[in-house]
Amino acid sequence: MLKDISKMEQRYDAVKMVMDGFSVTEIAAKFEVSRQTVYRWMAKYEEGRIEALADASHRPHHVPHQMDGAIEVRVLDMRRRHHLWGPKRLQFELKKVGIDPPSHMAIYRALVRSGLIQKGERKKVLRTYKRWERGRPMELWQMDVVGSIFTTDGTEAKILTGIDDHSRFIICCGVMARATARPVCEHFVAALTRWGVPEEILTDNGKVFTGRYGRNDSEVLFDKICRENGITHRLTAPASPTTTGKIERWHYTLRREFVGENTFTSLEDLQEKLNAWVHDYNTERPHQELGMEAPLERFSRRTLTTNLPLDASVAIDRSGDEWVTRTVAANGVIAVSGQVFSAGKHRAGHIVEVKVTESTLEVWDGNE
Repeated sequence: MLKDISKMEQRYDAVKMVMDGFSVTEIAAKFEVSRQTVYRWMAKYEEGRIEALADASHRPHHVPHQMDGAIEVRVLDMRRRHHLWGPKRLQFELKKVGIDPPSHMAIYRALVRSGLIQKGERKKVLRTYKRWERGRPMELWQMDVVGSIFTTDGTEAKILTGIDDHSRFIICCGVMARATARPVCEHFVAALTRWGVPEEILTDNGKVFTGRYGRNDSEVLFDKICRENGITHRLTAPASPTTTGKIERWHYTLRREFVGENTFTSLEDLQEKLNAWVHDYNTERPHQELGMEAPLERFSRRTLTTNLPLDASVAIDRSGDEWVTRTVAANGVIAVSGQVFSAGKHRAGHIVEVKVTESTLEVWDGNE
């Protein structure tokens, strides 16, 4: 075994002893090293004399996964200017400007070293959670109402949000003071007019979306618009927020990247800034679940069809408790509040709406 004296001197002694006539096997046993090590010392001595017997650096000549210094400086600068960009977004932005980027994990380690990101535990995904996605644009929209967004004077705003399930394209972001039937349905109809009519819509069981679980099991205005435009309105199961997971996840992005980074002087100011941010989200912002495509790239592959005619009755709010729906019998009769009367045989099978007041019953078949 090599002693505490200079390793270089001991190696030199071993080489000299071999040169003086000792066998390599004897020297290897004396210094407790392999014969191959003794031969290696002799070769080094032949190449560079005693200086070549010193310890060489163990640092590798090339580290494939090590980030180039100039690229690391650029990554850190981009992160400081865009503090919400994560490793995958930074990797994407480097690639977009023609730079061959390091792996997103190398970028992550660089951010941790520089204190620009906190190292945390990876979130665990529940085994019962199943990801799903419709196969093409306009097959399903997810819609919801989000609140607790305030202007500088303390006014709370509500936003009707909508996302195309396949493309993650935001099809609705309507700001309103109160999430009642009329403003919600006005924004809904505006989305249908602009983007077309989807096959299905998925919402929660909020009263503004459905009356199926209300006291009267009545058809609210949102349900009526869906029915009259051939849209299947699907509802989530109670206490199942992951069913509308895409719109809920977008609400998180909305609060983190938009609400948390802006102030709003009025509802109009909020709508204007939100429209600009959503436009950037749809057209420029890469989405990890879409292979870093922008939502518009997927949404634009939809089959363009002529929109179905939209019912103008959105101006009439028929969602109150005084409204009920009835199906006209084959003989044209309906029964409301214990009274039986005729709505006309030509309306047999139609679903009509009845406004019940103390003195009258108003029967509406669409706009008639």
